[in-house]
Amino acid sequence: MNTKISNTIKFLSVDMVQKANSGHPGAPMGLSDIMSVLMKFIKHNPKNPKWLNRDRLVFSGGHASALVYSYLYLSGYDLSLDDFKNFRQLHSRTPGHPEITTNGVEIATGPLGQGIANAVGFALASKYAANLLNDEKTKVIDHKVYCFCGDGDLEEGISYEACALAGFHKLDNLVIIYDSNNITIEGSTNLAWSEDVKARFEAQGFEVARIDGHDFTQIEFALSEAKNKTKPYLIIANTKIAKGALELENTSKSHGAPLGEELIQRAKIEAGFDPDKHFFVSEDVLFQTRAAVEKGDLEEALWKKSLESLTSEKKELLNSLLNPDFSKVEYPDFSGQKLATRDSNGKIINAISKAVPSFLGGSADLAPSNKTTLNDAGTFPDGKNIHFGIREHAMAAINNAIARYGLFVPFSATFFIFSDYLKNSARMAALMKLKHFFIFTHDSIGVGEDGPTHQPIEQLSTFRAMPGFYTFRPADGNENVKCWQIALSLDAPSAFVLSRQGLEPLPKPVFGEPKNGGYLVKESIGAKITLIASGSEVELCLKAANLLESKDIKTNVISVPCFEILCKQEKSYLDRILKGKVLAVEAASGLEWYKFADEVLGMQTFGESGKAGDLFKHFGFSDTNIAKIAKSLL
Repeated sequence: MNTKISNTIKFLSVDMVQKANSGHPGAPMGLSDIMSVLMKFIKHNPKNPKWLNRDRLVFSGGHASALVYSYLYLSGYDLSLDDFKNFRQLHSRTPGHPEITTNGVEIATGPLGQGIANAVGFALASKYAANLLNDEKTKVIDHKVYCFCGDGDLEEGISYEACALAGFHKLDNLVIIYDSNNITIEGSTNLAWSEDVKARFEAQGFEVARIDGHDFTQIEFALSEAKNKTKPYLIIANTKIAKGALELENTSKSHGAPLGEELIQRAKIEAGFDPDKHFFVSEDVLFQTRAAVEKGDLEEALWKKSLESLTSEKKELLNSLLNPDFSKVEYPDFSGQKLATRDSNGKIINAISKAVPSFLGGSADLAPSNKTTLNDAGTFPDGKNIHFGIREHAMAAINNAIARYGLFVPFSATFFIFSDYLKNSARMAALMKLKHFFIFTHDSIGVGEDGPTHQPIEQLSTFRAMPGFYTFRPADGNENVKCWQIALSLDAPSAFVLSRQGLEPLPKPVFGEPKNGGYLVKESIGAKITLIASGSEVELCLKAANLLESKDIKTNVISVPCFEILCKQEKSYLDRILKGKVLAVEAASGLEWYKFADEVLGMQTFGESGKAGDLFKHFGFSDTNIAKIAKSLL
């Protein structure tokens, strides 16, 4: 029966690709033998894809999406053969790479390597959840995380970062299945790779097995051994890409193009399938695989029954993790305080952590500088402070999975300049609408003496350009509080871009609020000039406005903690706050400000090494220069 199920998966996959005339048949055909066996081991409930104690199955190579959809359909998830016929089409439930809009897809992995880090994130979340919720009588959390990956995933640097952390934490709940077919798009992997993967993973703290990925006995034995491991487990499965595709088997030509109708017919005949039937599943195969529905339903029912033996404290904790209540946060009051926004932010996240059990996170080895240590909260996996080491990209991808796990609200922290390392993961967070918070400190040339290598210039613009992502750059402590209140209410990721240097407290809003994205902090009737800025530059604009007013030039000042939200405001609101000529001021590239401004005072070059105050003056960010440019607009 394994062979028949495997061939069913193969031909469902190649029929999808052929019908779409687009896609990747090689990986699904090469992995179908392993998938047919793994389906017996996975603990899940197709009727309830969000059951908390299910095993997580991650496909790091998302191009093998036809394999994903075949597995989901055969298991009994809400997919149909008609969905297969719309593979890779507009508005399809079977997109080219899996997305979380398809029931049963745990996470959208996107670029190669992301999924490995996501799997590590799921495994870390599981360990922490077990530490919080399990007791001697009841294992609320007791499941595995399986991850399929390929040569391309392991060549990407993010896999090194993530797997090193998995080994460090001895994640015995993690099983990575490596599809070792030695083929990439350009040809054989020996064009650019000669690594001993087994030695690499053993050095990182994994237990490693090597099997023939087409031998059902070896596959079954290797998977059954996962329950005995005390370390993360890598199964190196030596496979042939496009296994069963006749002359295209084991060639790079089968990676990313349809096999052709004639070859598919011959391959089906070779496997004993009817060559004229497309998207065919026999009754005996469906009977066997759809047993997952009844089995999963029973497992979930037994699990729910076991929860009755939990103590009232554990039940209350589980409920608070499932339903975080941010209204309980007692935010600090920063009125009258000159503080760097990284400092006020540190106090804010501690207030959130104290009130919300699900809130946790960490820094890429910069917590003392990012001010992100959660006081009295312990060290992960026994506490809330996750030490990611110097692994920005893995940190963000791991936290994407922690956000998807179902119990936690994570944050990732680093210097803003290093956000470039994790950009792909931030983008995937936006695509999935994850409640994942990015804390980026040292936000501008205000970094100072560390110089241009560490002074972000273009990063603000790139994050603001990302759909579904909210970038907050508060100008003082109380505005920072408001930004967090907004961000916690969104079903989307957010970034907090924070200063190293102290910022003067702002006056109270004159019109509008931070929830509008931008609002008036100073208003003059009949204003001829509006100065608009975010973060540390708002303070400079207020000083420049005073100089302009002394010359009888009426001036408004707008603080914009969130550019993206300001862009969503009604025209009537924008007309109310934007008066006369508009000058935007930002110690970054700032090209997006031309949406509102007549002129932008921004950075035209990289920064330099020097004291923050000297740098601001050198690059023209002074009250006198701002006033001078504003006057020139008139």
